[in-house]
Amino acid sequence: MAVPLIYNVRSLRARWASTVVAVLGIAGTVGVFVAMLSLARGFEATLIASGSPRNAIVRRAGATSEMDSSVVLDQIRVIEDAPGIERGAGGALVSPEVVVVAAFPLKGRGTEGNAQVRGVSPKALAVRPTVKIVAGRFFQPGLTELVVGRNVAGAYDGIDLGKTLRFGGATWVVVGVFDSGGTAFDSEIWCDTTVLNQVFQRPQALFQSATARLSSPEALNGFKDALTSDPRVTVQVDREVDYYAKQSRQLTTLITVLGTIIAVVMGIGAVFGALNTMYSAVAERSREIATLRALGFGSGSIVLSFVAESLCIALVGGVLGCVVVLPLNGLTTGTINWQTFSHLAFAFQITPLLLTWGIAFALLMGLVGGVPPAVRAARARIAAALREL
Repeated sequence: MAVPLIYNVRSLRARWASTVVAVLGIAGTVGVFVAMLSLARGFEATLIASGSPRNAIVRRAGATSEMDSSVVLDQIRVIEDAPGIERGAGGALVSPEVVVVAAFPLKGRGTEGNAQVRGVSPKALAVRPTVKIVAGRFFQPGLTELVVGRNVAGAYDGIDLGKTLRFGGATWVVVGVFDSGGTAFDSEIWCDTTVLNQVFQRPQALFQSATARLSSPEALNGFKDALTSDPRVTVQVDREVDYYAKQSRQLTTLITVLGTIIAVVMGIGAVFGALNTMYSAVAERSREIATLRALGFGSGSIVLSFVAESLCIALVGGVLGCVVVLPLNGLTTGTINWQTFSHLAFAFQITPLLLTWGIAFALLMGLVGGVPPAVRAARARIAAALREL
């Protein structure tokens, strides 16, 4: 027969000081574990959300990102004539784009940070319909005007609506603010591609990528096959969602690995705390254990009882750790995008799956910290312990 659970609950209350120490150790470990995973999840989700399943990004064959790619004007014309592209009143919805990185003063830090400046065509809003102008207006082609993502004004000094700033040797005016729904574009500055090439003294017929709006998500294969088999162009075509997923992989993996290592190191400490608590419980309750054995409770019941007690400590610690980090959900932070070396703002994302992993990690620590003391309790010599009564 099994030892009643109420016995374990009363035992924990009787040794509340050591129990609290073990709970706090597990809670801290789970909190760090979930926070680091939510950081990685937020970065990944922000980049992936930047892509649309109806958009395709065309780059030079072999290029790893837009920064090391090049697409010439003649290739842009071939892309515009390819099948599967949505067409509007102004023709094929294709936006030839150029990306540069410029340094601007960060707010409240006394230093500069890199921002990604994207030169786009006037069709950019039609190609990316999720991007909406929320203040001011879109830039006029041919003028040194900027529209900025909603996170840019909060991150940098002097990049607000109506402000004038200098970079690349030219004077620019911020004429609009756009919202892309929490994607990486919210950390970018947009302007006219032709003007950006002129300011940075680049060839007018040279771009780094072209983003095409497809007639449907299923049109990608036909569009891709037409371009990759055309001898006039040497390009690679990716669905925009897949491209940004690849861009997020390196930093997401790094954050996840570092977070796991930190959590494991802290977890070892938490396990030792649980071991100390449970071994102390075994030492203090040797006579109780002997009495339970004498009353007919088998060694298996004793093991299950002590493991259950350790799991209770771990469960409380795990829940506490998850509750403590919940306020981080949606909190905006920023880091460097290693592909472009520019600042990227994103939000922590604490999902039910991450909370489940946190609880599971806590229970694993409780199991590791509870089994050895439980086995020791089950092996206690009944006769020797009863003589102490």
